[in-house]
Amino acid sequence: MEPQQHVGNVVHRIAEGTPADALDVFGPTVEFLRRPGDADADFCVMRGVVPPGVTVPLHSHDDAEDFYIVDGTQQVLIHGNHGLEWRDAHAGDYVRVPGGTPHAHRNISDKPAIDLIVTTARLGRFFLEVGRPVTGSPQLPTPDEIAHFVAVAAHYGYTLGTPEDNAAVGMETSDNPANQ
Repeated sequence: MEPQQHVGNVVHRIAEGTPADALDVFGPTVEFLRRPGDADADFCVMRGVVPPGVTVPLHSHDDAEDFYIVDGTQQVLIHGNHGLEWRDAHAGDYVRVPGGTPHAHRNISDKPAIDLIVTTARLGRFFLEVGRPVTGSPQLPTPDEIAHFVAVAAHYGYTLGTPEDNAAVGMETSDNPANQ
């Protein structure tokens, strides 16, 4: 019986970027540190960037997500003692979002918020299906890309908040193409 070989990896200075290709998910970007298709991939790890002024609208999915804030500041909408509550999350903070819980993110600062995201391989596959390669400057999604996003979201059981749901928690989403 031969010993199994495990290949390790160190990614230095994650706040500055990774060697992975970035995917644009209608504003925020993700870079896979542990892809959902990797051997023994029962979970997925990504570097996520929420640029200044960008919002990830209210949504939920069956998959848990954990966020370690590497750099910057953002607000996260999570279920607290009094229902959905906005909480500030700064570099060094950890945010746990259980599966099936409505949540949102927004970056109201003037610099990018950078997260280390740990989630299921299944949710990683969702990001692979809806993301598009980052091209120099942000591009608004086309109607076909929005329709694709909505169809893939439905396939994965990803529930998107309506503009009214988002407005009820203090978010204006009319400029977010994913909610039109």
